[in-house]
Amino acid sequence: MSDNGDGRLSDPERGELDELRRRLHALEKGGPPRSAGRHPLRSFGSVLLILLAALLSLLSVVAVWANSIVRDTDRYIATVGPLAKDPDVQKAVTNRVTDVVLAQINVDALVKELSTAAAQKGVPPRAAKLLNSLDGPIKQGLKQLISGTVERVVTSSAFQTVWVKGNRRAHAALDKALTGQANSAVSLKNNQVTIDVGPIIARVKDRLVSAGFGPAAKIPTVHTSFVVFESKDVGKIKAYLRVLQILGGWLPVIALLIAAAGVFMAVNRRHALIGVALAVFVAMLVLGIALTVVRDVYLGHLPPGTSQPAAGAVYDALIKFLRAGVRALGAVALFTALGAFLAGPSRVAVRIRTGCRRSITALRDVAESAGLRLGAVGRFVHRFKRWIGVAILVVAAIVLFTWTYPTMVVVVWTAVLTLVGFAIREFLDADGTPPADRSTVRQ
Repeated sequence: MSDNGDGRLSDPERGELDELRRRLHALEKGGPPRSAGRHPLRSFGSVLLILLAALLSLLSVVAVWANSIVRDTDRYIATVGPLAKDPDVQKAVTNRVTDVVLAQINVDALVKELSTAAAQKGVPPRAAKLLNSLDGPIKQGLKQLISGTVERVVTSSAFQTVWVKGNRRAHAALDKALTGQANSAVSLKNNQVTIDVGPIIARVKDRLVSAGFGPAAKIPTVHTSFVVFESKDVGKIKAYLRVLQILGGWLPVIALLIAAAGVFMAVNRRHALIGVALAVFVAMLVLGIALTVVRDVYLGHLPPGTSQPAAGAVYDALIKFLRAGVRALGAVALFTALGAFLAGPSRVAVRIRTGCRRSITALRDVAESAGLRLGAVGRFVHRFKRWIGVAILVVAAIVLFTWTYPTMVVVVWTAVLTLVGFAIREFLDADGTPPADRSTVRQ
């Protein structure tokens, strides 16, 4: 270690010197200034608060999701809207509407009318008798005709428009549906969440009449339902979701405050911060696994005749943004743990910090040798370097907490931009020493 005659050291050497001083202080004191073993109550309390914060973080993700589904119409449409294009849902709706339309058509009456018309036109009795035995083939042909018509309606852009508009109107009643007070197109009866598909039947009726199938004109106005969700535990689920909806705006704040209290109470706060981050990550991992397990359990307990592919598609759509929230919070936890680790005194962390600092310093020296002059900016950054770092972290935290529904992509980009901010801070950290003098110091 050397200087340039005025006692100034390079940035990497200042960091190494500070690290040596901390270690020397610890050795002179016979160990760390404060040992965890001397504060068992504080350590125990900190652990309890960290575990509670992890549990509340799990509930917070579910609460925010439930709250968004109920109160945010655009979020709800973004959740269920794509189901109109899902092949499994389209097939299930087609089968349901086809069965309802067929139930409104009296095949026996059609066969009788056909036999009467044949007799009036002088068809031989033997042929007329043969017509009476065609109810089976006629019914099968009608089913193919109606099913094809329904499929064309359901797979058309018109159905997608009807689906989205219907769900927008239905969203106003979703809150009552979750609390068991059925209303409008969405209801919750017999442990089922259902949507009225009567308008689809009306469109099919018009298509059949336009295609020349006269008996379809006699189909009455039918209000029937398509089951979106069904479970014997819906009663319990709706109660839990209602509670989480009420707490949706408060649980994240409470979880954050409890986590901060756990870190503040800890003897080694950096270790506690790493512990909180890892505990939250584990909680998100558990929640992600639970969502997969619940899906299998739910599909395994569906009533006979229910389309499992369609039910699975609906389930996946409903929890799509919940999974996104789980991934986002898990990513935040991992980045926080990594950042706290790299800020510590471990040999690996010191080497990484020193290597990054030397690389950025060398880049700055090259730029200054090429004519770059940082001047007052460099001196300002050097003087307020620590506070600038705090400001970068605060801005990153504000971005994540004010973003309406942050995804993992948002978290990753926020982390990348935060690292870029610290790199720029390091690059601008010049105390006015010429590059040539700094080179002499490092020799």
